[in-house]
Amino acid sequence: MARNDKTQPCTHPASTREKAQVPFIKWAGGKRRLCDAIREFFPAKFNCYFEPFLGGAAMFFDLAPSRAVLSDINEELTNAYAQVGDNLPRLVRRLSALSVNKRTYLNIRKNLPSGDLDRAVRFIYLNKTAFNGLYRVNRAGGFNVPFAGNQGRRVFAESELRAASKLLRRCRIVSRDFELAFSDAQHGDLIYCDPPYTVRHNNNGFIRYNESLFSWNDQQRLAAAANEAVRRGVHVLVSNAQHTSLRRLYRGFAVATLSRVS
Repeated sequence: MARNDKTQPCTHPASTREKAQVPFIKWAGGKRRLCDAIREFFPAKFNCYFEPFLGGAAMFFDLAPSRAVLSDINEELTNAYAQVGDNLPRLVRRLSALSVNKRTYLNIRKNLPSGDLDRAVRFIYLNKTAFNGLYRVNRAGGFNVPFAGNQGRRVFAESELRAASKLLRRCRIVSRDFELAFSDAQHGDLIYCDPPYTVRHNNNGFIRYNESLFSWNDQQRLAAAANEAVRRGVHVLVSNAQHTSLRRLYRGFAVATLSRVS
């Protein structure tokens, strides 16, 4: 998908936002319940929107920008978004034909198809039927989350996919490291970052607990990329763990603490 022209700035007044009802993918650490609070820190106008840690894309669907570049290092994830945007009728037909039961789940889990549409069908089905919506692979790259149960339920809500597709068709969707997304952003663009992390730590254990999710070296690369983008006139907002080590990385940034209400 080609990036749209950036000559006219995006705006995000609540009265004109066109958004999907909810993200159609479940993702650990998703910001669905914090969208209203996070949006308060976005500029009223910007050019192109970048989200380089796509995950469940809660902020993208809430903001509904007219121009966006969405990316993630997970190729299965970005492919699923691309297929929802470009190939929705066939995707819906394929998902509709699948039953939710353990036998079907295990059969789909053990096979990794090569075609983009088949990969998207598999990804969405597993995302909706795996335990707790987790995405986890073993060292060989095999998806290994157990079946969630609740047999016979629907795999997807068609209204959510159609609303998501309408927004995704006007985006560029790519699989790549976050630094490449930062390097593409220009003066007046907006980057929102929500890197992987866990808050189940104490001060001394932060790096150890997070190393397998998003290493300390990655955190340092992200902070450096954010600072460089700001110097170019890019609007940058990062959601991260409440931790003193991270605060030191972002000296000079305005910092706010947000709490999710269950």
